[in-house]
Amino acid sequence: MKSTISALLFLCFFCHQLSFAQSGKLNWWNPQTAAFPIVEGQAWPKELENPYDRFPARAEKQVRKQVWDLSSQSAGLMIRFRANSPQIKIRYTVGGNHGMPHMPPTGASGVDLYTISSDGELQWCTGKYAFGDTITFDFNGLRPNDNYHKLGREYRLFLPLYNSVKWLEIGTQEGSVFTPLAVRPEKPVVVYGTSIAQGACASRPGMAWPAILGRKLDHQTINLGFSGNGRLEKEVIDLISEIDAKIYVLDCLPNMIVKADGSTQVTAEEVRSRILNSVRNLKQKRPAVPIVLAEHAGYTDGDVNAERKVFYLETNRILRDAFAQLKSEGIQELYLIPKDDFKQDLETMVDGTHPTDLGMMRYAEGYEAHIRKILREKSGEVSTTQPVTQLRELNNYDWESRHKEILELNKKSAPSAIVIGNSITHFWGGFPKGPRATGEESWNSTFGKSARNLGYGWDRVENVLWRIYNGELDGFSCKQIFVNIGTNNLHLNTDDEIVEGWKLLIEAIKNRQPAAIITMFGIYPRRQQEERVAGLNKRLAQLTGEADINYLDPGKVFLQTDGKIDESLFSDGLHPNAKGYSLLGKAIKPFVK
Repeated sequence: MKSTISALLFLCFFCHQLSFAQSGKLNWWNPQTAAFPIVEGQAWPKELENPYDRFPARAEKQVRKQVWDLSSQSAGLMIRFRANSPQIKIRYTVGGNHGMPHMPPTGASGVDLYTISSDGELQWCTGKYAFGDTITFDFNGLRPNDNYHKLGREYRLFLPLYNSVKWLEIGTQEGSVFTPLAVRPEKPVVVYGTSIAQGACASRPGMAWPAILGRKLDHQTINLGFSGNGRLEKEVIDLISEIDAKIYVLDCLPNMIVKADGSTQVTAEEVRSRILNSVRNLKQKRPAVPIVLAEHAGYTDGDVNAERKVFYLETNRILRDAFAQLKSEGIQELYLIPKDDFKQDLETMVDGTHPTDLGMMRYAEGYEAHIRKILREKSGEVSTTQPVTQLRELNNYDWESRHKEILELNKKSAPSAIVIGNSITHFWGGFPKGPRATGEESWNSTFGKSARNLGYGWDRVENVLWRIYNGELDGFSCKQIFVNIGTNNLHLNTDDEIVEGWKLLIEAIKNRQPAAIITMFGIYPRRQQEERVAGLNKRLAQLTGEADINYLDPGKVFLQTDGKIDESLFSDGLHPNAKGYSLLGKAIKPFVK
């Protein structure tokens, strides 16, 4: 009985404390007050009439009124921030009706909150909402921290799909950490489409297929879906061509239906002409950017309503013919996704046309499979082959800021050599500087001052894979690339899983730096892991032979005759001290050209 009473008292105390914590004073932040671009999904942040528009103000005079009006709806826009508050509250107003007959207010006018752990794991937050003149979403009971530090986690707030946001504020508890994050600098995926791309009929903003695709690829995605008005119009294509994109996706056929009797606003010849002209226009202005053309994914009732089936079959036939002509003209980096790859069926649509959340997921999966091949961004089944970010050492350095700094340095000057790794590389020396440099003199004498340090504290194989997929080896050509990664995977992954990660990593590096001499370093020996590391390194040596790149095991300088590490060369059994770095550098230097 005493234990039961004690448990009840503790529960009451805990609930009281939680209620007190979540009813404390909130600090409110308005994204419009940010000193830098904060809203992702906008290609023209400095030219907007309203802060949550998708087109620049000048577009009002270029595009049809219907398209211009729809561009004020915030589909695909997303705000990132870091916080350690157990409560996050969103309040905002919108310009139109909250919902539609076939789409709930949570999708049309709601917001959606995701978070990312310090290990890069994507998670979803449930919120209590109220739709009034001011709409509110309350996210309570949030786990503010993780096992690495107390500085919070990243959040991603997706804005309404079918409404215009007039103003918006984010509230976090007074005294908690709140840090707005700037728009990511990497090139975006640009989607031009119809109501399906805009998000009809997702239950919430994060379930629109461009948003799902953006999370799967972890790239900024610009959603230029316009309900009923995605028609491959020259005025819109001209605007899209201004965007320096990672890839263009054109998914407009559902708004370009060709009827058998020709009674339509777009004739068969016009559909064909718009496809040809859109691709030629984009390729003339952005010849290196891949273009994806999507077939119409069909209707739920296509096998029941013969006329509806003819609509999409005829439109898809025209697309395939136009695609063949464009390829025959020698146009490169042009791709077509067949209808069947979107896997829509009788259970995936709300009204026969617009997808349910299941339908949206299948759209995204179809796109992801093709786009990963096009961009050469493979992802596998085990964690070492799934590219993710990390934020494990925020109390020591900012992982995202280091990534941005490296991208900026690469634009200014091409490094002669690149050294990729984890904290052992990060805290050795070179540029960009880390929070400390234990062996800067030996770094300079080994690699030279023009080498670039691409080491990140606490990085694992999958984190390096993300960095390579997100531009750290793009836009320049270097002579040599040295890679030492995997020690931070030892406590989580099997040897087979680490080898699988290495395979993808080597392939990714070779794809982006085909002229570079690539050398994989064996994992450096560490306390109580010497035997396992030696076995893994033998497998790495075999892998590099198969991949036709170089292998070096400079970490052997840390071993004694009994196969154990020499503790006098380390600060903690893992990180070398200055003497250890000096020996390591001497072992590597003969192989630096």
